[in-house]
Amino acid sequence: MQLRSDKHTLRLGLPKGSLQESTIRLFGKAGYQITISGRSYMPSINDPEIECLMFRAQEIARYVERGVLDCGLTGKDWIMENDADVLEVADLVYSKATAQAYRWVLAVPESSNIRSVKDLEGKRIATELVNATRRYLESHGVTAEVEYSWGATEIKAPQLVDAIVEGTETGSSLRAHNLRVVDTIVESTTKLIVNRQAWEDDWKRDKVEVLSMLLKGAREAEAKVGLKMNVPRACLDEVIRNLPALHTPTISSQADCDWVAVEVIIDEEVVRDMIPRLRKAGAQGIIEYPLNKVIY
Repeated sequence: MQLRSDKHTLRLGLPKGSLQESTIRLFGKAGYQITISGRSYMPSINDPEIECLMFRAQEIARYVERGVLDCGLTGKDWIMENDADVLEVADLVYSKATAQAYRWVLAVPESSNIRSVKDLEGKRIATELVNATRRYLESHGVTAEVEYSWGATEIKAPQLVDAIVEGTETGSSLRAHNLRVVDTIVESTTKLIVNRQAWEDDWKRDKVEVLSMLLKGAREAEAKVGLKMNVPRACLDEVIRNLPALHTPTISSQADCDWVAVEVIIDEEVVRDMIPRLRKAGAQGIIEYPLNKVIY
């Protein structure tokens, strides 16, 4: 793998695997078009000052710490697992399929008599998150055997181990394997992290800060939409009372002095119920539109 040594090149690590699609989609909304060709681990990006490399999320924190990468995106869980000394610049709160934290849970078969972490004394646990699990057990004063799981972790209890520690977004896979959650040991969100030496470089810091701002803006926009509408001045107060806006609504005069244009940014989840109320309050010509970025 040949890396450029140009001082004005930011080496960015992107997660390959479960986070890959959602990450590329988020970058696209932020204005960065990433193209992956075949089995290449060096995607192209429409910014000549950024060089992308793809690694498993499990490895990125380690490579950022070493300086192989200037910055990268990975989960808080893998930063902890690698005990990586990196700077966390942004919390982007997205995972494979949802916009919520990814949980690593201690789970046992439904028929197990294990009800709390204390019941794991002398037991065997399978997980990919070995170091974090050992620290969790130590914090509770429990001694148990923790073995690395190379996959298919859900099927290993009770035939091979007494319990597992597995990552989940919705819990559906655990339920499908008749597993019961005993405790959550780590909650993880996606982080934009940076190498400490790279952060001391003014150019690289500025580049990372711009990247962080745009990614956070794109992530914030995913849950919001814009609304535009025409409102008779006589109805304006009533319409505004029905608008839980991000900030005070923007109100613009129209050629007809009896009418104004109103524009707001709101949470998408409330739009369905709000539009009928706005229409009843007197708003007309209501337009809903998607957003790419919301920058505070």
